[in-house]
Amino acid sequence: MHNDPELDPKFLGKISSDFVKVADHLKEASYQIRARKFSQHPFFVIAKQETPLGSLLFANNDLNLEWNYHASYLEIFTEAKILEEDKVEAFKNTYKDPDEYCCLFVVSGEFQNFVYIPYPID
Repeated sequence: MHNDPELDPKFLGKISSDFVKVADHLKEASYQIRARKFSQHPFFVIAKQETPLGSLLFANNDLNLEWNYHASYLEIFTEAKILEEDKVEAFKNTYKDPDEYCCLFVVSGEFQNFVYIPYPID
């Protein structure tokens, strides 16, 4: 897996335009994952193609979306060895407030990385 730390602003714009359509639902899903004590580090896998990562929340044909959205969290990625144990502390240290930011694991071609997008303010 190649991880490019730089995210093209045009690419981020495409993610953001899709994100605003589902942001409220993702924020609620993040809250439910934390409230039910599955994890304190929920995130959402987004990919244009089908992926086995996480539980499908929205398919790209829902709500006229470009991306598929899957709910997941840190412990699932560490158990599946997608995120190595020696990277867990670094992830936790960079994880932003889930009430303010949505953590996305973006899978698109060569780019596979975590991205944080602020939830829209009502």
